[in-house]
Amino acid sequence: MVLSLAENIRAFRKERRLTQEQFAEAMGVTVGSVYKWETGQTIPELSMLVEIADFFDTSMDVLLGYRLKDNRIAAIEERLREYCRVRNPEALVEAEKALKKYPNSFEIVHGCAQVYAFFGVGSKDHAETRRALALLEQAKLLISQNHDPEISEQTISGEMASAWLLLGEREKCVELLKKNNAGSVYSDTIGIVLALELKKHEEAESFLAESLLLNTIGLVNSVVGYALVLSARGDYASAKRMLSGLIAYLVPLKEGEKADFVDKLMASMYTVMAHIHTLEGKNAEATECLRSVLAAVRQFDAAPDYGIQTLRYPVYHNDVILDDGLGATAADSIETILDLLRNQNLSRIWKELTNDAR
Repeated sequence: MVLSLAENIRAFRKERRLTQEQFAEAMGVTVGSVYKWETGQTIPELSMLVEIADFFDTSMDVLLGYRLKDNRIAAIEERLREYCRVRNPEALVEAEKALKKYPNSFEIVHGCAQVYAFFGVGSKDHAETRRALALLEQAKLLISQNHDPEISEQTISGEMASAWLLLGEREKCVELLKKNNAGSVYSDTIGIVLALELKKHEEAESFLAESLLLNTIGLVNSVVGYALVLSARGDYASAKRMLSGLIAYLVPLKEGEKADFVDKLMASMYTVMAHIHTLEGKNAEATECLRSVLAAVRQFDAAPDYGIQTLRYPVYHNDVILDDGLGATAADSIETILDLLRNQNLSRIWKELTNDAR
């Protein structure tokens, strides 16, 4: 039992990435005592064994070597989430306990940083936000432990920028976001801080125009994809509402009557709308949708314009060329969509319309 206890104390300590000095300080004993425990020279007193078991979030049986307990960090994270869900300040107490036990665990350090950032919103002395910043800095140093693909140094920098904004350090916030704006992921945030907080409207416009374009493309992909998911479930009404809302959003982006890339996009939207109509057995409505699609396709392909300058809102990068990735022409794009939808009824209606129009 002595050997098993010694090995377990050492194993638990190393799991926390604690030095003997750090563990000794946490337990209120000397480094020499820890050394003797881990080498089996002495056994902690019963009261100390209870404290050690509690520190490692385990039971006496586990500490003494009867079985191994897993998911200790996961259990802590779940408790923290539950506290935050109801905004219980006990989360901060629990976070500090976790940090004491796992000072070098990326999951714990980053998770506790998020807890402090959450409670920092609305705080008057900003102590929680400053603590969050310090923990985020520490998390960056531990990033090699991270296995979550949604977390990176770039995302942590974004969290730090939010903390600086809460502290009133707007320039620091924008500067940090600009340094980590690969893929323009923070252009919308940079733009709104520049416009709303710093009143730098001219500088803000380029970031906002860029984010408007990127977010519009993202919105199109998300709505069309979701509409297909809903229609596959038989929720045709919700699918059509989503598509109608997207089309209503796209219309004001057009500048004038000339056919432009927005028309090409909307032709794709109406094709998906027609697809849903056929699933409902409403072939007449599907045919009307596809008539509109055919008219838009012919108008665009007669004088194609893939330039961004045709959009209503000013965009600084006028050399940007828009592409839906579906086809070289609007007609090609519709054919690609029809192939992907694999709706024979829809393809038949489209073929009849195109043949009649020749």
